[in-house]
Amino acid sequence: MKKEMQEKLEYYYHRITSNLALFAKWMFISSIVGIVVGVISSAFAFSMKAVTDYRLEHPNIIYLLPLAGCFIVLLYALFRYKNDKGTNLVLSTIHAESEIPFKMAPLIFISTVTTHLFGGSAGREGAALQLGGSIGNQLGRWLKLDEPDTRVIVMCGMSAAFSAVFGTPMAAAIFSLEVVSVGVMYYAALMPCIFSSIIASMFSARMGIDTESFEILHIPALHIIPCFKVILLAMICALLSVVFCMMLHGTGDLFRKYIKNPYFRILFSSCLILILTKLLGTADYLGAGIPVIEKSIHQMQVEPLAFFWKMVFTTLTLEAGFKGGEIVPSFFIGASFGCIFGTIMGISPSLCASTGMIAVFCGVTNCPITSMFISFELFGFEGVPFFLIAISVSYLMSGYYGLYADQTIVYSKYKTKYVNRKTHD
Repeated sequence: MKKEMQEKLEYYYHRITSNLALFAKWMFISSIVGIVVGVISSAFAFSMKAVTDYRLEHPNIIYLLPLAGCFIVLLYALFRYKNDKGTNLVLSTIHAESEIPFKMAPLIFISTVTTHLFGGSAGREGAALQLGGSIGNQLGRWLKLDEPDTRVIVMCGMSAAFSAVFGTPMAAAIFSLEVVSVGVMYYAALMPCIFSSIIASMFSARMGIDTESFEILHIPALHIIPCFKVILLAMICALLSVVFCMMLHGTGDLFRKYIKNPYFRILFSSCLILILTKLLGTADYLGAGIPVIEKSIHQMQVEPLAFFWKMVFTTLTLEAGFKGGEIVPSFFIGASFGCIFGTIMGISPSLCASTGMIAVFCGVTNCPITSMFISFELFGFEGVPFFLIAISVSYLMSGYYGLYADQTIVYSKYKTKYVNRKTHD
């Protein structure tokens, strides 16, 4: 009896000391990732704000967009980095199917800033994910981590960069765990991703990086009719998310098939963007489009086809070879359509714009938990029932489409069934 008790005590002692050592290890690593990625991502956020302000003050700079495109193609050629998979490469690294080269970090930093300076229609979070993943992978090499731990530190880098740039640490921590494999989350990375995300967010806040937040002007009572309207909005947003993904992947395939020269491809797309900008008579669809998102939610006024034109501009920008992200454009699409939907259907356009943002984001990323957290951080908790309804409907109705071809659908969206397939490309 005494021997059994001693063995149990030794076992528990071993488990406690082992867990404490593991906690200390990941506390140290996640702190390093949070600080390093927080510093670089804050510099990235400052640069993005500076070039966006400059472009708004000097609108004629967009005429240099074709030259900017050629510069980006040349930059990647000089670094001998021709097969750029973007965020897909980060996901592929976590799947242990490939490895992110460290040169991806300066390349995505410079090329994304260049894209925004000259008016390319793109977001910044996709670039932040690539930036953070690349830095995390390099830190893993320097720290001589094994392959499973390297995957964790890559996810830490993604969370830290997303958090620092966008100011949503809860959503950032969960996003990198959820986006890789739909239906299965890498819980081993939960604590490191949360710590690195919060540390990076605190650092960027102290550096003066503004966090995004929006105030919903009117939220109706939770009754059957408003719920039905939100369900309909979420169903249409799910369709929009599928169309957006199809446009991105389909246009990319067409460009690569018919315009094989990357310089001609980016020149052709740049000229189309300039022509459309002139014909439409607005620069609303250039850059990330945050002012239009704010206008949709706060002023409840937006052009009826703004969501469509943002799809077109973003597709032409990213699939031609410019760099950036798809997440803020998806916010733009959802917010602008939601505002129009609310006006037509007689329900708060401000609430519908906010709900549309979250529904399209969920549809293109297949990340319902992240969508919940991001709705909390951007809009507060008053509209939570409507957000949850929209997220659940959009997740179901968007099917197996997604922004990232290397995202794996592990378990079916429709049944408790193992499917293990990639998203539609």
